[in-house]
Amino acid sequence: MLIKSSRLSDCHESEVTPESLYLSRRHFLGGAMAAAALSGLPRLSLADGGRYADVAEAAAPSWLAEKLSATRWDAVTVKDEAITPFKDATTYNNFYEFGPDKGDPAANAGALKTEPWSVVIDGEVGKPGKYGLEDFIKPYQLEERIYRLRCVEAWSMVIPWIGFPISDLIKRVEPTSKAKYVRFETLVDRKDMPGVQSNFALIDWPYVEGLRMDEAMHPLAILAVGMYGRVLANQNGAPLRLVVPWKYGFKGAKSIVRISFVEEQPKTTWQSLAADEYGFYANVNPTVDHPRWSQARERRLPSGLFSPNVRPTLMFNGYADEVASLYAGMDLRKDY
Repeated sequence: MLIKSSRLSDCHESEVTPESLYLSRRHFLGGAMAAAALSGLPRLSLADGGRYADVAEAAAPSWLAEKLSATRWDAVTVKDEAITPFKDATTYNNFYEFGPDKGDPAANAGALKTEPWSVVIDGEVGKPGKYGLEDFIKPYQLEERIYRLRCVEAWSMVIPWIGFPISDLIKRVEPTSKAKYVRFETLVDRKDMPGVQSNFALIDWPYVEGLRMDEAMHPLAILAVGMYGRVLANQNGAPLRLVVPWKYGFKGAKSIVRISFVEEQPKTTWQSLAADEYGFYANVNPTVDHPRWSQARERRLPSGLFSPNVRPTLMFNGYADEVASLYAGMDLRKDY
């Protein structure tokens, strides 16, 4: 029997954003599941339920298809919020390596080759190395996590991700006492990533993001390899992306090729470009506005002229009960 347990931060399946909207961010230069997930709640296999029967299958290596079919579905999800339609979540997003407009990732990411793929682990760690994707993912049980996604541009979705806690990886690679931060680096492919070749390359590629070690160890933070019961679409950050649901979406590094354990706070891409607008922490906070717009409210996708679907933004994106203690004593206006 499936036992459900509700939390204030829980997402409802009715809140899940359509996949098409999720896949394409405004052109910047142009102008609780965590504890429950680890507490032994019963899980269901995605293969048993046909939960996303309307989502087309996607080609995946046999080893990954096997792992996806054995994904654990956690009973605790976002409550009373609809899952964003798959089409929206895969056609409306920001992945600047493929272009600055929302539809560019879906239009241009098809050429990205995700096989073979490797991930480098380096820095202050006991077990560094270069791992093929299969070997990198093999040790971990995949879980489905339905999370809110809040963009710094004040739009939002609800996405069912498939992945594993970053903490599992961290424990496995044995960081040293000097490792205070985790740095994530995205692929740079000048042939298949047109955004990297364009004048938009005021960005100093590769795209870099980072977390403080205690943030990365939090059970809500995951490395995703799938969504909507299937392998990640290229435009969503295939084959490996970072998902930290209490932070703005730009923290979610996509198509990760390097994870480094470092002593100093890494200089991240958007912080380097505009530190007064995009801080290192990037916690969702309705009381701290972006210099050019309010963060008090958000537009939940899908939305339209006659149904804007605007709602209040929640502190830490609704995950305050789980993560607020990470920032005790900090000035969240200064450390934004």
